[in-house]
Amino acid sequence: MNIDSIKNGIVLDHITAGTAMRLYDALGLDDLDCTIAIIKNVKSNKMGKKDILKIDNDFKVDLDVLGYLDPNITVSIIRDGKTIEKQKLDMPKQITNVERCKNPRCITSVEQDLDNIFYLANPEDRIYRCLYCDSKVENK
Repeated sequence: MNIDSIKNGIVLDHITAGTAMRLYDALGLDDLDCTIAIIKNVKSNKMGKKDILKIDNDFKVDLDVLGYLDPNITVSIIRDGKTIEKQKLDMPKQITNVERCKNPRCITSVEQDLDNIFYLANPEDRIYRCLYCDSKVENK
C-alpha cells in the first residue's frame, strides 16, 4: 500500500486502533475540501496496532476534543513536507459541547441553547462530570 506524504497539514498518530472514524466525525473532517487519509490497524511496536489520520490542509484541530477522545494521540504539524512541530496531548480539564448530558433532569435538557460543559473528575478512569448536574460521562 502506498500513501503519499503531505506537504502542508496535520498527521494524527498513535490513535487507538479502530477509533479513527470517531475522531473523523468529532473533528468534522467531512466538511473539509482536501485529501484525508484514514489508515486503520497499522502495526505498531509500541501499541501493537494503531490508526493514523493524515489531513492535507492547514486545519485548526481542536486539541481539547482530541485529548478527550484519545489523550495518547501525537499531533504533528507538517510544513513543506517536514515536521515542524510535534505535540503530545493531555486530557483537558474541561470540555464544552463535545458530549451531551444524558440526565433528563439536567438543565441542559430543558435549556437547549445552554452549553454542555463537563469537567475532569477522575483522570485515571477518564471520567468527566456535568458542570450543572454532576452526571458522569465515561470516555473509554
